[in-house]
Amino acid sequence: MGSLYTAAASFLDARAQGGRWLLRIEDLDRPREVAGSADGILRTLEQFGFDWDGAVTRQYDHAERYEAALSALREQQRTFACTCSRAQLEDELRYPGTCRPRQLGPDTPAAIRLRVEADAGHVLFTDRIQGTYRQNVADAVGDFILKRRDQIYAYVLAVTVDDAAQGVTHIVRGADLLDNTPRQIYLQRLLGLAEPSYAHVPVLTEADGGKLAKSRRSVRLSADFPLPQLCSVFSLLGLAPPPSLASATISDAWRWAIMQWNLSRVPKRLDLPVSR
Repeated sequence: MGSLYTAAASFLDARAQGGRWLLRIEDLDRPREVAGSADGILRTLEQFGFDWDGAVTRQYDHAERYEAALSALREQQRTFACTCSRAQLEDELRYPGTCRPRQLGPDTPAAIRLRVEADAGHVLFTDRIQGTYRQNVADAVGDFILKRRDQIYAYVLAVTVDDAAQGVTHIVRGADLLDNTPRQIYLQRLLGLAEPSYAHVPVLTEADGGKLAKSRRSVRLSADFPLPQLCSVFSLLGLAPPPSLASATISDAWRWAIMQWNLSRVPKRLDLPVSR
């Protein structure tokens, strides 16, 4: 339900503004990918009445984009190799700069980190839902990974480059990625890329603050009965669907929701009621 909620918010915001809605499969970590999962996502979206513009893109096909961005950052002397393991850093609140001064050979197995300078790491932006958000990336995160030791590009680099390559102007996604956004903006500025407008919808949580996706009430969507689930999501997005919508077609339900869409109605936080 949480994934449907976020996808619906993104889709409605694009369609209400006459925009294009792009679909990207973020499949960089191929060793962890479950066979058939991407096709399952596409089928579910179709069954719930989503339609996207253009071809589906897959990150695994665009390694050259990420390597070109990494090369540009190297030329700026903004990267360095790091051999620190997760175990070595588990007690650190931020990366302490351990490998910054080290000169590692080109054949040394290492991750590539971005050098985040303390005097330039402050990022301030206005989220369309959450309001003003500020973070000093140097203080909060430190030098972050762009390419892992196993040669897999990091999410933050890939999505930043892909958003620019696809001409993305507006991003609507879950608030669990809000604190990741300053890192993306920091990268955009270093690479001379346009900064999209961001809107972070609340993550569906239980009353105790736990994420719904990790709770006992998290259930799989039923493609056999998409309309009731869509109407529930519309309600959570502040749209107040009328009773008559329960007997509408999927297409008519989407048309109604697009006409009613107003981002200002989306709450900053959303706790689900406690079931008795």
